[in-house]
Amino acid sequence: MPLLSIIIPAFNEGKTIHLILDKIRNVQLMHDLEKEIIIVDDGSTDGTSNVVQSYRAANSSLTIRYLSNERNFGKGYSLSRGLREASGDYLIIQDADLEYDPEEYNILLKPMLMHGADVVYGSRFMGGSSHRILFFWHSIGNEFLTFLSNVGTNLNLTDMETGYKLFRREIVNQLTLRENRFGFEPEVTAKLARITGIRIYEVGISYYGRTYEEGKKINWKDGIRAIYCILRYAYFSR
Repeated sequence: MPLLSIIIPAFNEGKTIHLILDKIRNVQLMHDLEKEIIIVDDGSTDGTSNVVQSYRAANSSLTIRYLSNERNFGKGYSLSRGLREASGDYLIIQDADLEYDPEEYNILLKPMLMHGADVVYGSRFMGGSSHRILFFWHSIGNEFLTFLSNVGTNLNLTDMETGYKLFRREIVNQLTLRENRFGFEPEVTAKLARITGIRIYEVGISYYGRTYEEGKKINWKDGIRAIYCILRYAYFSR
């Protein structure tokens, strides 16, 4: 039976991770795909591990693999580890918070299962899906980073920084990823763009962003790093 691996990087998400797991458990995937959840705990200190272990014990019918980093390496490190460890035919990234809705997995899966896509990006900036209104300068920053990335990769993405990315297993196997933090997004995009004949799709998704008080972690320093990574991987690495 075809399998979807759901990669969840988690750092101090003990308050909300059970809620996202509930949503994943309840979603019905198209074509009867089965689900494998891989949680990569990036050195959490808030009891995330206990929450996950308790949830797994109470939901034995759900395949949950729990991996723990020896310390806090960063989101990119956790994503790369999760992608390497996954055994699914298809792999999707899912943040541990509630910013992205697992009910929309099928929106991303449709181009892959029905139209031959190799990679699908879920865009927060296209289509008529709902999104929470938050930070003006964050949206400007995302647009600038996407534009800068597109110039270097010759793609026409609307949301390079999206947290929802779906991959075929054979595509992931061709990638060697180095970035440990939020540089993951521009790095993976640049390296995908260099794969000959790759079919990248983009679909509109909903977005329920968090404020910093609610646990949002990305900051201006990560934006500077993203610019560096775009220049390094999209412009100067061949």
